[in-house]
Amino acid sequence: MPINSLGSAHLSAHKNSPMNTELYFIYDSHCPWSYAATPLVNALQAAYPEMKVNLLHSAHYIGKDSAGEEQMQAAARISGLKFGRDHIRYANSPKSSIKTANFMAWLQDKQADKQLAVLNALQRAHFIEGSPLDNKHDFTAIVETFKLSPSNKVFKDELSMDAEYALDGIEEIQQVIGTTGFPVLVMTLDDNAIFIDHSKYLSSPHAVVAAVEKEIAVLKLAKE
Repeated sequence: MPINSLGSAHLSAHKNSPMNTELYFIYDSHCPWSYAATPLVNALQAAYPEMKVNLLHSAHYIGKDSAGEEQMQAAARISGLKFGRDHIRYANSPKSSIKTANFMAWLQDKQADKQLAVLNALQRAHFIEGSPLDNKHDFTAIVETFKLSPSNKVFKDELSMDAEYALDGIEEIQQVIGTTGFPVLVMTLDDNAIFIDHSKYLSSPHAVVAAVEKEIAVLKLAKE
């Protein structure tokens, strides 16, 4: 079904209890546009602290390519976010986000309350500090900081079952909104969905909160 940017639509797959709100963020940890969109997720989580946040890693990069320096520069220019010297130096080198996808899927299953903070830390490690996040050692500091205990299976070179499950969730959402691109932000409110056009808010993430509030107000009026 067609869904307009920041417009509501019926989403029969997510019929929840009244006023049950969830946010779905489809991203890749090694994608500069996902990095640029994460502040929107932060802003929405801060505005709706009781909202369940579902971080769905697309595992797009498998060691064969990267977003490249041109896309990185575009994301930096629009969002104003910092990219570190070491990341810039290797921006065109192939990236693999498989281990990060496994790590984040494990985290969502085991300690979901930490997942957004950890994602922010991982993105800082990759895009600012230049860590490739491609071996177990790259995750050591974050594991220790957040007091995590992932199993060694998380750091294998193939997707875990939890990461594969996340891909199934992504496919379901993509079928509803009619796109296979990422990053994607969708908020569900009862059996309605709000597709958030992240590109409108990259330069001012907090503006997305006011836009979403207006859409929610419309949905509430429709229920009366």
